[in-house]
Amino acid sequence: MSNYPSIFNDVIGPVMRGPSSSHCAASLRIARLCRDLMDGDIREVLIEFDPNGSLATTHKSQGSDMGLFGGFMGWEAYDQRLPESEKYLVDAGIHYTISILNIGADHPNTYKITLKNNRETRMLTAISTGGGMIEVISIDELPVFMAGDYFETLVYCKDPNRVMAFLKATILFDELEIHEGPICFIEIKSQSFIAPVIFEELVQLEGVSFIKQLNPVLPIGARKDMAVPFITCAEMMEYNKDKNKPLWQLAVDYEMARGNISASDVFEKMRSIVRIMDEAIKLGLRGTEYKDRILGSQSPQFNEKMVAGKLVGGDMNNRIIMYTSAMMEVKSSMGVIVAAPTAGSCGALPGALFGAAHSLELSENDLVKAMLSAGLIGVFIAAHATFAAEVGGCMAETGSGGGMAAAALVEMKGGSLHQSIAAASLALQNSLGIICDPVGNRVEAPCLGRNVMAATNAVSCANMALSDYEHLIPLDEVIETMKAVGDQIHHTLRCTNLGGLSITNTAKKIEAMLEEAERKFFKSC
Repeated sequence: MSNYPSIFNDVIGPVMRGPSSSHCAASLRIARLCRDLMDGDIREVLIEFDPNGSLATTHKSQGSDMGLFGGFMGWEAYDQRLPESEKYLVDAGIHYTISILNIGADHPNTYKITLKNNRETRMLTAISTGGGMIEVISIDELPVFMAGDYFETLVYCKDPNRVMAFLKATILFDELEIHEGPICFIEIKSQSFIAPVIFEELVQLEGVSFIKQLNPVLPIGARKDMAVPFITCAEMMEYNKDKNKPLWQLAVDYEMARGNISASDVFEKMRSIVRIMDEAIKLGLRGTEYKDRILGSQSPQFNEKMVAGKLVGGDMNNRIIMYTSAMMEVKSSMGVIVAAPTAGSCGALPGALFGAAHSLELSENDLVKAMLSAGLIGVFIAAHATFAAEVGGCMAETGSGGGMAAAALVEMKGGSLHQSIAAASLALQNSLGIICDPVGNRVEAPCLGRNVMAATNAVSCANMALSDYEHLIPLDEVIETMKAVGDQIHHTLRCTNLGGLSITNTAKKIEAMLEEAERKFFKSC
């Protein structure tokens, strides 16, 4: 992740299918880079996971395998073929092996991948950092840093100094770096790939053996000398001292600087995301079907009870619960959702904002503004804590979603900037220490309940802030505390399927039942 997260890279997105963004979308992006590293020609793949990380126990059930296979095929994260990606991979003649062994991984979401074809063997190691974001940390056992937000060109050569001289004289670039070891390559980060005529000259240089071009996998690119107007809440308040802008306009200012795009581009990008969320909620309320899941379609029956007046609570709160459930059901049925801030927490934020907007009869523009406001709170979390449950527990996912929603709800109701920040602080304070312990090794339960809890917590905290309750701890300090608390949560309680509800007798029976159903399915095939 960049030091300056983008709302559209790190916080609201990707648009995807699958149970988990840190598993499905991140692995697909990693595999897309692997595909480019092999010039689109992969014959054999060895995938290694460390036994002490989260992927050793969750890679299949939470969609890492599915994402990897789709990425090796060059697909997008929302491709409708993803549930059957293994079949397509085999049909393409790509042989894969998954091995669990000690690779010395420092991060719980580490992918070590060896790729082969008839001409060459390459290695790539990457980590998933949460919400679909990735970092490539080595290529061919040489340390690198790639976040997927540049056009990356790797020039494998014997005389890097000579090649560097040629590159500096002929191309535009953001960064040039030599990586040396048993082999050597020059890494070029740039806004576009080398022009074809210069590429041909480069190929002909003595000692140049391979040139690899890796396409960006993120929607918003990075660039040299990037600057943003603020990166903490305190800096934002100082920036806004003489401007008196609402939170959504501050979000536009930030993303304009971060992404080098216009205010209208920022607004319309968010509008397209809001429309995808809207379609997902509608789909969920119509009812979803998918054989391989634990929880069925429940939001339609909630709607029936709500319409019949058989539920407690007000219209807005119940609508929020229903919308949150609908979004989560679309996710678990492999429908298209927006990871906001993650797939595992994709229900709380849109559930809260759409439920409130529909109850208050607000416009689409109001929803776009609210989602931008939520995105800026997410930027502060992404920059200084994490969205990865494997690093920070469910606090990092649903906790963050609830904090983002609380700030946006205040703004939707006409509250002040100070009240929005207070609401986010209160909601995040209420979420500290929530663990991640999926039942049956699936991102369905208790994830649904925790998304609902985050959404309704957002409503409570928004109302407290609108009533000028004192939040005491500044938002920046709460976010710092989230990072510290996440580090203290035991690894068995951070999406490893090794603690909490995951190891109850009932959860283990559900897991065994799912595994048996899967074995029968593949046997019948």
